[in-house]
Amino acid sequence: MKSKIFLDINIVLDILVPTRPYHALHKELLQRLLEYDVYLSEDMLSTIYYVTKNNQKSLQFFRVIVDEWNIVPFGRDVIKKAIAYTLENETDFEDALQCFCAKKYGCAKILTSDKKFVACGVEIVDYKRFLEGA
Repeated sequence: MKSKIFLDINIVLDILVPTRPYHALHKELLQRLLEYDVYLSEDMLSTIYYVTKNNQKSLQFFRVIVDEWNIVPFGRDVIKKAIAYTLENETDFEDALQCFCAKKYGCAKILTSDKKFVACGVEIVDYKRFLEGA
């Protein structure tokens, strides 16, 4: 059984947008992700579509990942936990949503390039550690 990994939105944007800092690593990253059961939250799709401004490319990418990756909802419990956590810790609400969503679906890791991603009990992994085999 493959280990579950949750992708932060910055990872998907790095795959799709050539001007992003880690885009050069996207092929290696996608190859490495084949070893995992990949998760991301469904809210990311509309944000990615909006941010990329390359709607055909985004839609083609979505066409592939919707059958290969797990696109999951937050649900009321995740939203409540993220609100409480953000209020108590004065941290990033979007990161808290992603973190508690990853936790809800049993992901062992969250892959992000965000240096200040929130900690909610799921291992946070950056590009370097991930590509080295973490």
